[in-house]
Amino acid sequence: MENRTIIVVPYTTAWAETFERLAGIYRAQLGELVTGIEHVGSTSVPGLAAKPIIDIDIIIQGPAGLPSVVAVLERLGYTWRGDLGIPGREAFGRNADTSPLDGNGTSWPAHNLYVCVEGCTSLKNHLQLRNYLRQHPDAARQYGTLKQELAAKYPNDIDSYVEGKTAFITAILAHTGMEADDLKNITAQNKATK
Repeated sequence: MENRTIIVVPYTTAWAETFERLAGIYRAQLGELVTGIEHVGSTSVPGLAAKPIIDIDIIIQGPAGLPSVVAVLERLGYTWRGDLGIPGREAFGRNADTSPLDGNGTSWPAHNLYVCVEGCTSLKNHLQLRNYLRQHPDAARQYGTLKQELAAKYPNDIDSYVEGKTAFITAILAHTGMEADDLKNITAQNKATK
């Protein structure tokens, strides 16, 4: 992974506003190729401190729909990066700050874009965690504190930062009813590679 300093900042409503603007572009361009577009990750939880990078899941019905979606996203200025070891979730990198290309030359805030197959573990993980944290502000505050502590401890080590959050995340996911095998896979996927 890239070596960037990890910064966790207080929540801002600008994240939700930016998501809505981005989602509008994706909806207009992808139309019926997708079944949903979700704002996920910490920036989607009001009041939660987060890295200022918006996470977006574009949902497709099945793997057969992926090639058409890839073609549209490439026209919008993204590069398909594969599943990066997370089955059912395809990652897309931005070619420039102006991706997605909206015809106006808009420079967009940082965001991570994923295409997820309906019902895949990664999507369930994102939605169940987001929904739980939205409904439990105390847990969201605890998570924000943990993220700030990890960012201070591992300012240039994203893998250790991610691994440090995993037990907190999987405890919430277990509470929401996620299967034990899925939790084990999430833990393995979030292990720091040294």
